[in-house]
Amino acid sequence: MTRVLILGSGIAGCSAALAAAENGAEVVLATKATRPAETTTHWAQGGIAVSRGDPDAFAADVLDAGDGRCDPHAVETLVENADDAVEAVLVERLGVPFADDYGREAAHSADRIRHVGAETGRHILAPFLAHLDDHPRVTVHADTAALELLTDEGRVRGALLDGPDGSKTAELADATVLATGGVGACFPRSTNPDTATGDGLAMAARAGADLADLAYVQFHPTATVGDDPVLVSEAVRGAGAVLRNADGERFMPAVHEDAELAPRDVVARAVADERERTGGVVLDTTPVDFASAFPALRERVSDAGHDPDSIPVAPAEHFLCGGVAVNDRGRTSLDRLYAVGEVSRTGVHGANRLASTSLLEGLVWGRRAGRDAATRERVTGDPEIPSHPERDPALPDGFVDGKFERLRRVLGEHVGLRRDPDGLGRACAALRRLKGETDAYARTRPSREVAELRNAATAGLLLARAAREAEPAGCHALEGVPCR
Repeated sequence: MTRVLILGSGIAGCSAALAAAENGAEVVLATKATRPAETTTHWAQGGIAVSRGDPDAFAADVLDAGDGRCDPHAVETLVENADDAVEAVLVERLGVPFADDYGREAAHSADRIRHVGAETGRHILAPFLAHLDDHPRVTVHADTAALELLTDEGRVRGALLDGPDGSKTAELADATVLATGGVGACFPRSTNPDTATGDGLAMAARAGADLADLAYVQFHPTATVGDDPVLVSEAVRGAGAVLRNADGERFMPAVHEDAELAPRDVVARAVADERERTGGVVLDTTPVDFASAFPALRERVSDAGHDPDSIPVAPAEHFLCGGVAVNDRGRTSLDRLYAVGEVSRTGVHGANRLASTSLLEGLVWGRRAGRDAATRERVTGDPEIPSHPERDPALPDGFVDGKFERLRRVLGEHVGLRRDPDGLGRACAALRRLKGETDAYARTRPSREVAELRNAATAGLLLARAAREAEPAGCHALEGVPCR
């Protein structure tokens, strides 16, 4: 029986695990998360887009949002498989209680968003995890982090795992699927949970996998102000909420013909500009019956100390459009290694992701990768297992927190919403030094916190280098260069 190792427990990892198990594989799913709220999927609000019988119109919207950088074949794969994947897995298998109506979000030309209020992610993830827990061919290891991929003659054979008690285990597999999410924890403000430290991206890079489109980091335009932002779903703007500057003026109609429903990169830059020009921006929800349409979100905003009728917002890091390069089955450039979800670069998103396509991409590519992984032949031979000390030497006080603070400061200042060549050069220099420091500690201290720091520093340097080399497009904007 083929043995498949899945790293990550969001929608992409769960989809891959289910598909692999249903196609006869023995599946081990390892996740850093100890509860669903530690995954990005849990916090997904708006919903999951479907074609509703018109894949061409859906594809056109994806391509337009991606600002000319999408892979047309990948987009076709997404839209042609959307309806079946959502219906077969989420509705029929998991019983997700989608609303009867379809929502509309930024840059969509039609109402095509399936949603459960503004809590779609949690209503997908909870039954998915419960289903996998009961599946006879799936074993789930929570609170278990991958420290490194195991390779043998250019072939990925599994991963070195760090368990809840700190013990290290070499988990061998015939196919390994990265579903580790994005890089939000590397930035000072993000809508991602703290677990999003770029682990899969960094491990794949160290193993020699091809990467692509890392310059395209999407910032969500409407996250509440402060260090712990609450994401205010695009669905709220889709329902009629509008953005106003500190003078009470609505400014988006002068920026783009679609106003508040312009592509995310356009709205995020406009919000940042108005905050700088007038001193602040609020999301005016009074045109919407916020309390009845989005009760849980309204409560979260209120609990965070904000007026739910006039929510102060600012852009926050939200999604990495690039990642580990994969084909339409999730295969990477390394034999037996797959990548799905935000850690991957399928080519769907190009330079800017269309709203409510991240859950869909994870579902579709997870399903395709899981099926493909289950068909792989068994492999023999033992990969080289990294040696490690029995006990990790003590770290200097504040070492990890201090290094993370440096990383976030550099990325926030130079690799954020607006960038310039000089700043990107300074970021690369600073992040090279930081990565060197963390690499040195990781060689003798293979603990989870050091591994996460090392991965985050590696991911940050990869992002900065890519941004320095890429032509501006979509959410990669350079000062002085016209944007769409």
